[in-house]
Amino acid sequence: MTKKKTTEMRRFRLVRTEDESGVSGTGIVAEGVEFANGKAVLTWISQYTSVAIFDSIRVLEEIHGHSGKTKVDFYD
Repeated sequence: MTKKKTTEMRRFRLVRTEDESGVSGTGIVAEGVEFANGKAVLTWISQYTSVAIFDSIRVLEEIHGHSGKTKVDFYD
């Protein structure tokens, strides 16, 4: 994913091809928003829901990307 400076927020989904933990499943596992200031908010759409705030999409990918097994897919 390349970092893109935006002037407005962008919606995204987290798409997982392999579930290493066995908790979140595969396919679309979360939804989120990247704000114009670079912060990102993510909510899981699995049985175990939560909301998390990240300093950037890059940080989110480092934590949840699982070496490319999960990708950020922007709607906007």
